[in-house]
Amino acid sequence: MSVPFSTSHYHFVSTSNFPNLYHPPPSPPPPTPPMGKGGSLSDGVVKKIILSYTYVATWIFLSFTVIVYNKYILDRKLYNWPFPISLTMIHMAFCSSLAIIAVRVFKLVEPAALSRRVYLTSVVPIGALYSLSLWLSNSAYIYLSVSFIQMLKALMPVAVYSIGILFKKDSFKSNTMLNMLAISIGVAIAAYGEAKYDSWGVFLQLGAVVFEATRLVMIQILLTSKGINLNPITSLYYVAPSCFAFLSIPWIFVEYPKLKQNSGFHFDFVIFGTNSICAFALNLAVFLLVGKTSALTMNVAGVVKDWLLIAFSWSVIKDTVTPVNLIGYGLAFLGVAYYNHLKLQALKAKEAQKKAQSADEEAGKLLQEREGDGNGNGRKGDSQA
Repeated sequence: MSVPFSTSHYHFVSTSNFPNLYHPPPSPPPPTPPMGKGGSLSDGVVKKIILSYTYVATWIFLSFTVIVYNKYILDRKLYNWPFPISLTMIHMAFCSSLAIIAVRVFKLVEPAALSRRVYLTSVVPIGALYSLSLWLSNSAYIYLSVSFIQMLKALMPVAVYSIGILFKKDSFKSNTMLNMLAISIGVAIAAYGEAKYDSWGVFLQLGAVVFEATRLVMIQILLTSKGINLNPITSLYYVAPSCFAFLSIPWIFVEYPKLKQNSGFHFDFVIFGTNSICAFALNLAVFLLVGKTSALTMNVAGVVKDWLLIAFSWSVIKDTVTPVNLIGYGLAFLGVAYYNHLKLQALKAKEAQKKAQSADEEAGKLLQEREGDGNGNGRKGDSQA
């Protein structure tokens, strides 16, 4: 199993070979690019390359924007609106509304055939896990820097692999566990070198990683194993409302009393509207990126985005990034890269095996047809004799 270790939020659909709501068909090996005159690439190939880079740039920009925008809104030193549950509920309400309009009004996509029982037993638990993941991850922005949060999120493959073993969706392998240990050590070194370390913020972010990893595994158990696959729009259509409902429970007790006392607050439609649009657009960008390229492309783009966020956090937001931070995250980064490499090799081997099996089956069918034709001709010759 593999997971795109993207560090942005609001990916209702993770898109990789790991348990997901959306499973694009495996990409065939790229054909030899057609050449134009003088050995140059044809216009069609150049156009595809430009489009691929456009999808990557769009996803990086939107993912980057959502993370920085959330930090800006929640940070007490910036916009100073430290209500992560309320912010997440705004996003859920906005995404739910657009998804319902797309499905019910404009009928852009067909809703999945889900019974009430399947929805309550499969989709609702995933919505609960997702609400906890978003709540805790957004809360961490109040206490930790953007750069340090990106470093902590490198633990995602460790959490996914461990929970996969716990739920018997993955098997224990000593070399993989050593890889997970290397990632964990790298993150621990980065935490040791953090200039503005906050234990509560680290607890929140690690909790978000655990809930997100559990959600990914439960998608495999509750949805994918039943043949239920949802695209980004139908995912929002089904998951976002349940996520909003679960978030409303802690909101009533934790944030509503504080908001009620804050009589001077006026809802800023520009800030929260554009922030919600970015969150919704990010999900569509995920669909385009993986649907038009591959999950591996998203993984590589995620690594680029993480380093850009760390650089932005250091240079623009003026967060402190120490040499020990970079050494620790560098080690974790190498561990994650190696893990993705192993998964890519396993995926290639699996695809090669499928092709070999398909070729064998095709050869067997042709042989049977020839034998059938031969027997038919033989019987015809006998009858004529």
